[in-house]
Amino acid sequence: MRALRNDSDMIQITDTISIDESELSESFVRASGPGGQNVNKVSSAVQLRFDARHSPSLPNDVAVRLMRLAGKRLTKEGVIVIVAQAHRDQARNRAEARERLFEMIRQAAIKPVPRRPTKVPKAQKRARLEGKKHRAQIKSLRRGKPGLE
Repeated sequence: MRALRNDSDMIQITDTISIDESELSESFVRASGPGGQNVNKVSSAVQLRFDARHSPSLPNDVAVRLMRLAGKRLTKEGVIVIVAQAHRDQARNRAEARERLFEMIRQAAIKPVPRRPTKVPKAQKRARLEGKKHRAQIKSLRRGKPGLE
């Protein structure tokens, strides 16, 4: 699922959520790892920043779930930082970082189903108590004190 762009620099994430292009901040740094001489010359790694706490595009409940989902990628100020450096070229790393953010927002947009507490059935309670009585009777017979019947 790719994010669609409208004419006014809005990025469509879900049917109801779209964020403005200006809310994303990207910086390019040198990537670590393989790449030969290229790795020392080209800033191909991408650091994507998105201020989830102050974003006007996200509903409050989605922003809260998004910050919880972000985990260690969230700063104290509520900014999500995603680093992508798997590819050797900048454009692919940029696309990957954006897609990872958009996927995280899609997951946060799904409302969790509230848990409905259940009760233990009476028959199950009765069976458990019968089992306990039976065990107690067996143990009392071992002691030589018959009486619990």
